[in-house]
Amino acid sequence: MSEKALRLGTRRSKLAMAQSGQVAETVREVTGRPVELVEITTYGDVSREALAQIGGTGVFVTALRDALLKGEVDFAVHSLKDLPTAQPEELVLAAVPVREDPRDVIVARDALKFTDLPRGARIGTGAPRRMAQLNAYARAHGLDIETVPIRGNVDTRIRYVRDGELDAVVLAAAGLNRIGRIDEVTDFLSVDTVLPAPGQGALAIECAADNAELIAALGALDDPFTRAAVTAERSLLAALEAGCSAPVGALADLLADGQIVKEMRLRGVVGTTDGTRMVQLSTTGPVPQTHDQAWALGRELATEMLAQGAAGLMGERAH
Repeated sequence: MSEKALRLGTRRSKLAMAQSGQVAETVREVTGRPVELVEITTYGDVSREALAQIGGTGVFVTALRDALLKGEVDFAVHSLKDLPTAQPEELVLAAVPVREDPRDVIVARDALKFTDLPRGARIGTGAPRRMAQLNAYARAHGLDIETVPIRGNVDTRIRYVRDGELDAVVLAAAGLNRIGRIDEVTDFLSVDTVLPAPGQGALAIECAADNAELIAALGALDDPFTRAAVTAERSLLAALEAGCSAPVGALADLLADGQIVKEMRLRGVVGTTDGTRMVQLSTTGPVPQTHDQAWALGRELATEMLAQGAAGLMGERAH
């Protein structure tokens, strides 16, 4: 490859810049080429509306993909949970690196854990998925909470707690890890309590499908287990015909016997945001060796969930 700098398209947020910077460093090491960050503002960054109102699906991604298609950048880094499940033919996911911690976390006042929050505690989150599961857990365990819809970056969300407007906010562990603020977490939410968004904690590195040289170079960053897991999760989301702001949680993890990985388990949940009705199922099968096998695992679980009434629990249906 020539020494010409590779242009990496990234959103402008602090988190996006941090994770893109980490990818840029790895790509420099792998290719020996300089990498420059090209900051791109997406519709999701400038709109203050709730994600469900502006469509949710793709609002953080479309501008980056447009820049790729126009040749303004060579590759782009996305938070994988923001990617629509339909992949444009002109673009390819060249790498899905090793996943960060997929869990959701609480940042609460007085260093409180979720179950220690006072009666009537106000918990902020922009995700119907988190609302549904937190409310369902609270209902099942006799907790009295109120989920409050919020938008904004990490600083804005944590400030709601610091300023006393909210008792707690829910964030992704991966994002706080990447910007060096994981020490502000007061409670890690078990995936048995709140299943993360499909693809949460994983990054997607995308480039033009006709750039074979770059695809091969970026492939060095790919983690096959992470790719298989997030493919199964996104297949579930696609089969439910749900956008990335719908109340769907999913997590695929590897089941090991000692050092030997035996199977992959996929768990999925759909619920009404008030937590009164939930469909939660899991399936276990051989670790997928191909994209099609991972996709089939997600479709299989989605079919079972739809048979139990999952479709009626989603406020947003993507068309």
